[in-house]
Amino acid sequence: MNSLRPHMRSSWQTAIRRPFGPLCQHAEKRATACVIKTYYSSKLMVDQKAPLRNEPVCRRTFLYNNAQSTHSILTKRAQVGIKGRASCSTEATAAGEPTIHAVFENVTGTWQYVVADPSTSAAVIIDPVLDYDPASQVVATSSADTLLSLVKEKGYKVERILETHVHADHLTAAAYLQKQLSQEQGRKPPIGIGKRIGPVQRLFGRRYAVSPEEYNVVFDVLFDDDENFHIGNLTATAIHLPGHTPDHLGYKIGENVFCGDSLFHADIGTARCDFPGGDAHTLFNSGRKLLSLPDHVRIWTGHDYPPEGREVPVPWLSVKDHKRQNRHLKDGITEEEFVSMRSERDAKLAEPRLLHQSLQINIRAGQLPKPTEYGHRMLHLPLKLNDGNW
Repeated sequence: MNSLRPHMRSSWQTAIRRPFGPLCQHAEKRATACVIKTYYSSKLMVDQKAPLRNEPVCRRTFLYNNAQSTHSILTKRAQVGIKGRASCSTEATAAGEPTIHAVFENVTGTWQYVVADPSTSAAVIIDPVLDYDPASQVVATSSADTLLSLVKEKGYKVERILETHVHADHLTAAAYLQKQLSQEQGRKPPIGIGKRIGPVQRLFGRRYAVSPEEYNVVFDVLFDDDENFHIGNLTATAIHLPGHTPDHLGYKIGENVFCGDSLFHADIGTARCDFPGGDAHTLFNSGRKLLSLPDHVRIWTGHDYPPEGREVPVPWLSVKDHKRQNRHLKDGITEEEFVSMRSERDAKLAEPRLLHQSLQINIRAGQLPKPTEYGHRMLHLPLKLNDGNW
């Protein structure tokens, strides 16, 4: 077992990389007229010894039902010596549409989202990341603190923290954010997840010897399929999207779906399906459910691992983009072809780098393990023996 060590800020720096393995290296290599302004930027932590260089920006314009959308996209990575955190903000002027802030956590390749109602400043946070270094066992909150700073800067009141599923490639910061926000706002925002979370918690609770008292009732809201809820004056809907995991949800807010680990960028395709309870046939059906939405709906992904030839992570593509370009689910690919392709790929994937640590923290909704009598907070890590036991 390894002991977690809290730290106020990250003590390591890691370039954008692809996570490994079976649960969460998930991949291989209408309506209302509105104006959507999308801004991409890179907030940089600078090594003072490294030269600063400006990054060129490419601007592109899109039309949705005669409504204009402008993208500003970074075309180069941060220079050596600079740690970048890509971010994207989308401001909508139409009633019923949210303001969206996407913040990329580059160690685990995770997109985190702050989604707000511009008319009331009510907001939700989706899939936040808790920083963790497996070499030193240091737990840090720099990624979560970035979200808190954004919320404070914009004057938002966070009404909920939403998880799409129990992640296996990063630790969730949901419990940390809930505590901090309850102190700052005077009200504890509930943590929500899908109603099928119980069997997942029990499975991994037994596997890692986690006491049920540490994971029972840690999630405050368990969403039913197609359940509606409100973010200020916005209406949101929980959508069951199984396949990667049996409990997996997406959240539709206005003309946007936050799909978690189901669809990825079109040049990657889809998430893996070899999680316990995962199923390629089911993921195909979930993918087609998403792609049956109107063409202009934006699908915001949970991860991105830019392949060779694409320099920066991208948080969303439209339904139309996916139907034309998604390498796994574009129009014309049959269910049989998808299952064969996905199964062959999954069989070759290695274990995620943070598999065991992530599952133990995430079934607890991000709460830390109870301390031992010596004050240590422990995680179980299985040994891997090449040549039997002795």
